Formats: sequence, C-alpha cells, structure tokens
Amino acid sequence: MGVALEDLARLRIEGRPRGVASVCSAHPIVLRAALRHGRETGATVLIEATCNQVNHRGGYTGMSPADFAALVGGLARAEECPEDRIILGGDHLGPNPWRDLPAEAAMGEAERMVAAYVAAGFRKLHLDTSMGCAGEPAALDDAATARRAARLAAAAETAARAAGGPPPLYIIGTEVPPPGGADHALDAITPTAPEAARRTIAVHRDIFAEAGLAEALGRVLGLVVQPGVEFGNRNVIAYRRDRAQGLAAVLAEEPRLVFEAHSTDYQGAAPLSELVGDGFAILKVGPELTFVLREALYALDLIASDLLPATATGRSCARWRRSCSIDRGIGAGTTTVTRPDGGSCGTIRSRTASATTGPRPRPAPPSIGWWRRSRGGIPLPLLWQHLPGAAHFADRPLEPEEVLIWRVRRSLATYHDACRS
Repeated sequence: MGVALEDLARLRIEGRPRGVASVCSAHPIVLRAALRHGRETGATVLIEATCNQVNHRGGYTGMSPADFAALVGGLARAEECPEDRIILGGDHLGPNPWRDLPAEAAMGEAERMVAAYVAAGFRKLHLDTSMGCAGEPAALDDAATARRAARLAAAAETAARAAGGPPPLYIIGTEVPPPGGADHALDAITPTAPEAARRTIAVHRDIFAEAGLAEALGRVLGLVVQPGVEFGNRNVIAYRRDRAQGLAAVLAEEPRLVFEAHSTDYQGAAPLSELVGDGFAILKVGPELTFVLREALYALDLIASDLLPATATGRSCARWRRSCSIDRGIGAGTTTVTRPDGGSCGTIRSRTASATTGPRPRPAPPSIGWWRRSRGGIPLPLLWQHLPGAAHFADRPLEPEEVLIWRVRRSLATYHDACRS
C-alpha cells in the first residue's frame, strides 16, 4: 500500500515506521519501471527532478518542469499507473545552476524556477540555498541559507495560490553527499552532528516565522542530513546505525519531522531497512537504477554479439559505449565525469539520466534495434552467462524494453521492501 508523505512522521512516532523511495532520474525506462512498480504493488511513486536537470530554462535535459511533468504523465498513462499514486518532487531547488551570477540575480532565477515547478504540479520541494554565489563563500551559514530558503518558499506559496493547486510540502537542509556520488574511493563518512541538525531546524523555524511563513513552516516534512552513507567510483559506504544513533535521537524532539537521506544507492536490503527504522524515511535513489539499466543493456549487447556474426556488432558497440562515456550535469552540480576504459562499466557512479531525453539524445546500443527486428528468443545458457536471474525471458520472442524494466524493478523491489518493513 502507498503512504502519504504527510503521514511518515506520525507513523514513526506510532512505532510503525514507513518509508518512500524517491526515484531521481529522467530516463524513460527508469520512470516506466517506477510507475509499473507502483501500479502493481500499490506503492507511492515519488519521482524527483533536480534543479540542473530540469528548470525553467531547460536544464541539461532540455526540459522545463512542465515538460518533465508531461513526460511522467504520458508514461503513467501508458503504464496505467493511477495519477493519485504519483508525487512529483523538485530536488536541490535553489540558485545552484546560476551560482556564478551575483546573489540577487541567481536568486531571481531560483524564484522563477521554483514557481515553474509548482505551476507544473510538483508538490514536494527540497529548498537548497546553501551554496554561495559570485563573490560569496562557497558555503553559506545557517542564517543566510534559511533566509534564502524562506524567499523561495514565499515564491512557491504565491505560485501555488495562483495555480489553485494543493500547497507545497517542503524539505529543508543541505548536508548531503556529493551529487551523483563521490568521484574517488572512500574510507568512511561521518554522520551529521546532532547539534548541527538541531541548529538547522531552529534557524529555519525562526526565519520562516519572521517572514510570515508560519503556514509553510507547518508543511516542512523533513530535514536532509548525512546518515553516514555514500558511494564512490569503486566502493560503497554502508549505513552503520550505531554511528547514527545520536542523529536519529534528534527526531524524538521533532515529532513532525523525518529525515531525508541522499545517495542511498547500492546500500542493499538490510541497511535500507535500518535507515527507515531509524527515521530516514525518504530514501533517494538514482545512480543505482541507471547502473542496473546499463548492466542489462550491456548484457543484451553481449548476447547479440554471441548470436550475430562478429562483424555485425563489434565496432558499432564500441562506438556506443564511447558515446555514453561522458555525463552532463551530474545531480545538482555541473561536474563532467569521464569514465574508465572509454566506457561506463568501470564505475558505479552512474548517471545516464538523459540517455533518451534532451536536445542531444544518446543512441541505443545497436543490438537493441536487432532485438526489435528479431523474433527469436535468447537461449537459456546465454542468459545464465550474461544476465543471471532473467531465465524467464529465455526461448521466447523478446521485447528488450521488458528486460530493462524488469532489471530496474529488481532494485526498486529492494527499496519497496525496506520502506514497508
């Protein structure tokens, strides 16, 4: 069954913690997998776009918030996922895409972006204004961050009234892992200090009240913190609940809040369940989903290489891998990452968010076109070799998209189980 975001804190207080997976991707296959999963399980489908990915000027996908909402809506209709099960969210909404401008100009852009998100039907807004703009420190203090967050909340409230839709729900706080994962091997990650979390809450509470935003303050659902999880190019730092108990205890003082955890990709079933149990009720996932999508694409490509004459695939597959070797606009930043080996199989820091969207679509691997034209099935031994667990696709006509959706849903199922446990 689905769960309303507004109920997460109450369920935690009642000793029945529940969670919601937040799918952070613009890839249509990933979105279809999430929507199908929601339709078949009844789970809440929370889909979020970041400020660099989607904004009023197009972002790196070339989509405005209205475009993204239309994309999700069209896919939802195709997957027959009920509209009332879907929540759209905006992540890292703030001046980050324009931080090279003076603060006033960057915040003006951020206000217009937030208004566009609200007008397009996005309900959950993560206000992230911690970064400095031109001539400012790289990171702002709590008071400056909260003042700018209040300014964006006021813009969102105005846009919601104009649109006549439901009022926004807010997430505050900015202590998150590097967007898209760290770009190096990691040894350990220190959780947010409890006193830092308390200070962030208190400062936002005071400044929102001073700004006349008491109603908006009442719709702040949670705080972004660092629970001690992360992934780098080659390794994953798993959740250690013993190291986060001081942070988790803060929620005992805040009965109306939950924590939001970013970069929970690759954690696995047990750490995800522990995160939800400790009050980290909103679990962001994105790179893991595009990683397993790419895993399935590579598997189909290798299977086709085994079934086709050698000259039919080799060089074109290599070209395809090279075309996917550079990502644009990682997460909420603008980092460009060149992956090892001229391809993307050497790192788990995966962002193929715009593989088939935006102004410069990436090609599908050549074998996908072959699978679409071919009515033959995959011999069982080749599936055992290249895509273990997919034996049920053997020896029958293959729809490649169904394999890709199935693989993404396997990862989503882990989140689903953790969020309802």
